[in-house]
Amino acid sequence: AFLSQYPSPMEKHVTAVETVEEKTDLSTGIIYRRRIATCQNVIPEILRKVTIFWEIFVLKVPDIYLEEESWLNMEKRNMAMRSHCLTWTQYASLSEESVFKESLENPNWTDFTQKGRISVTGAGLLNCVLEAFAQSFLKQGVKKVSRLL
Repeated sequence: AFLSQYPSPMEKHVTAVETVEEKTDLSTGIIYRRRIATCQNVIPEILRKVTIFWEIFVLKVPDIYLEEESWLNMEKRNMAMRSHCLTWTQYASLSEESVFKESLENPNWTDFTQKGRISVTGAGLLNCVLEAFAQSFLKQGVKKVSRLL
């Protein structure tokens, strides 16, 4: 399901998505899209306040920005997506890769695989807490996608 209006019931934290590049490779038919998503900062307020103690003011922002790239191959019936966080790059690395493809068992099914990487530095003892929060938030997203498939 392609959502064109944000926020939506499925993605309540996404407030806007802008397609910044779209092109079709005429030799393969693969459609490439690059989008920038604006999302509400989901870091709990208590963590934002505690990180100010360590002078990490960057977590206090109201919005975060994500870049998403996708490659859609209608002929092979698959889509690959890669996204990463554009905000907080000096403190955190957050990336995700997903592949949707037709199941070999049943063409009416979709095989979905996803990998994610999270790394937080520069927040002292809070590195692990922030990583755990990000991991939990990403797992919630996987559950949403799984329900759609």
